[in-house]
Amino acid sequence: QVQLVESGGGLVQTGGSLRLSCAVSGRTFSNYAMGWFRQAPGKEREFVATISNNGGYTYYADSVKGRFTISRDNTKNTVYLQMTSLKPEDSAIYYCACASGLWVRYRSNEYNYWGQGTQVTVSS
Repeated sequence: QVQLVESGGGLVQTGGSLRLSCAVSGRTFSNYAMGWFRQAPGKEREFVATISNNGGYTYYADSVKGRFTISRDNTKNTVYLQMTSLKPEDSAIYYCACASGLWVRYRSNEYNYWGQGTQVTVSS
């Protein structure tokens, strides 16, 4: 059974930083790309960042480029999202997801396993 468990969310002031973690079990983690998505109240889930299976390639949404960094540790079966210079519009539930293949992808339908989400709230 594949499980993804996110942690690290919370309340932070504008300009602050948070690091999200997502621990994966039940799958050969190093064979698959990983991604982060987010969903704010009343909005559709949107792509945030993705990383290839070996960490060699990353891709970001324009809204977070230069502020967020995705990384992974294949020895710990964990993917991270370092978020800096946070803005109120970054407030959302953040989900990690495991892709169906090794290469980066930004469409949610190309991910077949999802975590339960972790809340990030940025106060102004």
